[in-house]
Amino acid sequence: MPIEEGLPKGAAVLDRSFFRRPVATVAAELLGMWLIVDGVGGIIVETEAYDGEDPASHSARGPTKTNRSMFGPVGHAYIYRSYGIHWCLNVVSGTHPGAAVLIRAIEPRIGLARMKARRGDLHPHLLCAGPGRLCAALAIDGSWDGHDLLQPPFTLHSDDEQPAPKIAVGTRIGITKAAEVPWRFGLVGSRFLSKRIDSGIDAK
Repeated sequence: MPIEEGLPKGAAVLDRSFFRRPVATVAAELLGMWLIVDGVGGIIVETEAYDGEDPASHSARGPTKTNRSMFGPVGHAYIYRSYGIHWCLNVVSGTHPGAAVLIRAIEPRIGLARMKARRGDLHPHLLCAGPGRLCAALAIDGSWDGHDLLQPPFTLHSDDEQPAPKIAVGTRIGITKAAEVPWRFGLVGSRFLSKRIDSGIDAK
């Protein structure tokens, strides 16, 4: 599908139960889904999973004022600021509290003009390649922390007309604890990843 087309005919809103599964499973299966915020968005191409018992997770030491959304209902947003600069969007998921999926990159499909107005006249490959870039392009900030991602202005859609995507698996980026855990997932062959996955592990 060329860039700047609308949702596919097979699009269907995700059900809450989709997120009530092991967080790594949710992270892998979010690939190929559509993330739309107020009419702007595209296809999720890269994610990372963080479990409640994961030493690399913000929830490892239990609930705090800043991470409390991670311990709330699944399908809601956990949004934090990385290094005090970039907002990062996570989807609360998993079978126990404190787990979430970081949305690392999307392939822009809808509302490119609005994305460029927010981020500059960049090549589409760079508009949403990285969690900070993604949030800037979609106008996501900390005010949306805890918001239900199945309610406006957010929508998460499947694309039931497409075959199951091929998924590459690698280690997560920018962490020191549990850095060897292979919980970063990306669409094989996508040109919109924040960083290439070189592990060679193929989940599907």
